Amino acid sequence: MSFSRRGLVSRLSRTVLALAAVGALGIASAQTAKPVKLMVGFPPGGGTDAIARILAERLKDELGVPVIVENKPGAGGQIAAQALKAAPPDGTTYFLSHDHTITILPMVTKNPGFAPATDFVPVAGFATFVNAFAVSGGTPAKSFNEYVTWVRTQGGGKGSVGVPAPASVPEFLVKVIGEKNKLDLVAAPYRGSAPMMADMLGNQIAAGVASVPDFIENHKAGKVRVVAVLGDKRQAAMPDVPTFAELGLAGFEDVPYYGIFAPVGTPKATLDPFAAAVAKTIATPEVREKLTAMGLTVGFMSSQQLASREQAYAQTWARIIKNSGFQPQ
Repeated sequence: MSFSRRGLVSRLSRTVLALAAVGALGIASAQTAKPVKLMVGFPPGGGTDAIARILAERLKDELGVPVIVENKPGAGGQIAAQALKAAPPDGTTYFLSHDHTITILPMVTKNPGFAPATDFVPVAGFATFVNAFAVSGGTPAKSFNEYVTWVRTQGGGKGSVGVPAPASVPEFLVKVIGEKNKLDLVAAPYRGSAPMMADMLGNQIAAGVASVPDFIENHKAGKVRVVAVLGDKRQAAMPDVPTFAELGLAGFEDVPYYGIFAPVGTPKATLDPFAAAVAKTIATPEVREKLTAMGLTVGFMSSQQLASREQAYAQTWARIIKNSGFQPQ
C-alpha cells in the first residue's frame, strides 16, 4: 500500500513538473514574441493616426504582444507603402491605410514604388467613411451655399481649398465643386490633414476638404464648420450637415474605406489570427463608440471583402480621374 502511495506521489510530481515546464515555455514564448508594428502614412495628430492608436490600444490585448503605431508620413502615404513592400513577411509589420494610398496613388503616380495587387495582401477592413467640405472659423459662411456666395463676392470667384495630399480624392473634389458652382477653386495640397487643419485653425486658409474623422473634433468644438458631406446619407456624427447630393452635386455616393494590409507572402496562418483580433477589437463597445464618434461607419470586412471593396472603389475613381483630364505625374 505504501509502495502504491509512493508511486502515485511520484506520478503526480512528474505531472506537476511537466505542466510547470509547459507553462514556463508559454511564458517564455510570450516574452520573446516580437511586437507588432502598425504603420500609418500620415503625421501624428491627424484622423488616420488617431484611428490607428485607438485600434492599437485594444489589439495588444487581443494579440498578447505590444502593438506600436509608427508614423511614416510623406507623399500621401507613399513612403509608408514602400516601407511595407520592403518589410519582411513575418507577421510583425502591417499598414493601416485608407483609400488614397491603396487605390488612388497608383492611378495618379507614374512610379509609386509599389503595386498593391502584387506587393500587398489585404488583411481586414474595419470601417468606411466620407469626405467633407469645411470652412475655417474666420470664414463668415455658415453653409456651403453661403461659402459659394462669399467666394464670389470677396474673392472675385477665386479661392484656395486645402487638401491633405496632392492628386487625392479631395483635390479632384475641389475641381468638380469649382466647376459645378462656376468658381475658380484651387486645391492647396498639404502633407497630411494635421498641417492642413493647423492652417485652417489659424485662418491661413478659408476652406478644406478631408475626411469626416479629420474634421470631427474641431467641428464639434466650433473651430471649423463642416458644411457638406459626401455619401448617400447624412452622417450620424453630424446630422445637420447636408450631403452634396442634397446640394445638387450627385455622383459621389461611393464611400472610401479603411483597411489593414501586410506584405505579400505573409503566411495565412499569421494573417487569420490578426484579422480575428481586428474583428474582436472593433466589436468592443468602447472601440466602436470611439470610432463612430469620429465619423466612421464601423463594420468588419474579411480579406476577400476588403479586396472586393477596393476594386469597386478603384473602378469608380478611375472613371472620375480619366474624365478630369488628369495625367499621372
